[in-house]
Amino acid sequence: QVQLVESGGGSVQTGGSLRLSCVIAGSAQNVKCLGWFRQAPGKEREGVASIYPGGGSRYYADAVKGRFTIYQDRAKNTTIYLQMTNLKPEDTAMYYCAAPERLTCPVLSGVWDQRSWYQYWGQGTQVTVSS
Repeated sequence: QVQLVESGGGSVQTGGSLRLSCVIAGSAQNVKCLGWFRQAPGKEREGVASIYPGGGSRYYADAVKGRFTIYQDRAKNTTIYLQMTNLKPEDTAMYYCAAPERLTCPVLSGVWDQRSWYQYWGQGTQVTVSS
């Protein structure tokens, strides 16, 4: 079984930065790509960014392009980070990391932001950005 554990959330002011971490535990060998999603109160869960290291691919939502970076820890390939800079109040949400079955990864480009394709989810970490 795959477990995903997020950390790094917190409260910052507009323009601040945070780095979220997602540690893959359990059957980590089954996780070949991973995504970050977020859900604000009263809104649908939306895709933020995804990474497929084996394919050299990264995907970002338009709202975060140029501000967020998803990357894998080269030393610990079971950790995926989401570096968030120039944070805005509209980035306030619960952030989740999620992983699909490994066979999805080669076709991630078409489904990276669709939550229904992700089978494994973490418990979430809260990000709050104040103006």
